[in-house]
Amino acid sequence: MDGSLTREERLRYSRHLMIPDVGESGQLRLKNASVLLIGSGALGSPSAMYLAAAGVGRIGLVDADVVDATNLQRQILHGESWIGKPKLESASARLREINPYVRVELHPTRFTPENAVEIASSYDVIVDGSDNFPTRFLTNDTAFLLNKPLVYGAIHRFDGQAGVFAPHLGGPCYRCLLPAMPAPGSVPSCQEAGVLGVLPGIIGSIQAMEALKLILGIGEIPLGKLTVYDALRSSFRTIKLNRDPHCRLCGDHPDIHSVSNAETTTQATCSTSHDSMESITTTELRELLAGDFNDLLIDVREPHEHAMANIPQARLIPLGTLESELESLPRDRDIYVHCKSGMRSAKAVNLMIENGFTRVKNVSGGIDAWLRGE
Repeated sequence: MDGSLTREERLRYSRHLMIPDVGESGQLRLKNASVLLIGSGALGSPSAMYLAAAGVGRIGLVDADVVDATNLQRQILHGESWIGKPKLESASARLREINPYVRVELHPTRFTPENAVEIASSYDVIVDGSDNFPTRFLTNDTAFLLNKPLVYGAIHRFDGQAGVFAPHLGGPCYRCLLPAMPAPGSVPSCQEAGVLGVLPGIIGSIQAMEALKLILGIGEIPLGKLTVYDALRSSFRTIKLNRDPHCRLCGDHPDIHSVSNAETTTQATCSTSHDSMESITTTELRELLAGDFNDLLIDVREPHEHAMANIPQARLIPLGTLESELESLPRDRDIYVHCKSGMRSAKAVNLMIENGFTRVKNVSGGIDAWLRGE
């Protein structure tokens, strides 16, 4: 453990040192602490920036995505010059600029049941900036099994929520709030429903605040409380959460003992899944397109997305207009459907199957995976 602050650090953190509840001892706690952020996107951006600025000594970032132009309206870690490049490279450069005294550790992979415990085990606090339910269940289960506090956040259009799940400190876990996966298609993703760009700045900053309070041991940690923010009404409210004695993870008789379970291994998509839906990878698609391709590739994204990046052989049919176009599509050829990440295309494939198409496949990972060369 590092037992002192340098002259440069004392100058940098002088406003912290003035606060009786922080002071030099608190700043040393921050310097010797570590936080793992799941995602460097909308919520991860403000969280990472404020944690770095505050002097948290070791910050880990988990993200496998590249910067897309559609990210820039809310993901303030990244800028125009980083479009098409890995988010972690952009994030690392920005955080080093904010605070060169902070050690940034990069995990350029998706957070999965196979790697979650190994990645998270060396960090003090986990901050969840993910945007899908399987990853939220996974961060919760990982934090619980490792006895680490989880700082949770979620956003949707004009609404956000944040809280701390830490059963080992006396509070409930995320599964006490949401016992099981929502029904397929019941909750739209932010790319389907949208989000006002400043909203994640508010919720992500709250997450950073709670992480700092946990490290410093100050204030009241919102165990058993969920802070809900309504931007349109400029209001905050608190929802009380109780530990569920029947919780499958932290309850009196748990039956979940591993990070690999029904919820965490579910595909990270909000779209409805059809039992007969087939899929191919973007690697397989490249091989098909490189040959004598006489089938049909459909892009169900919006025109502005297609204009920014596209597969030349694809025919653009936005998801919202697909149903009206079905009669014009061939039924005697294979049809491959892609979108940004595989969510909307899965819905499109389901729609086509329900309308009698039998030779249609989803392109897993969408153009995101295509651009990454996967």
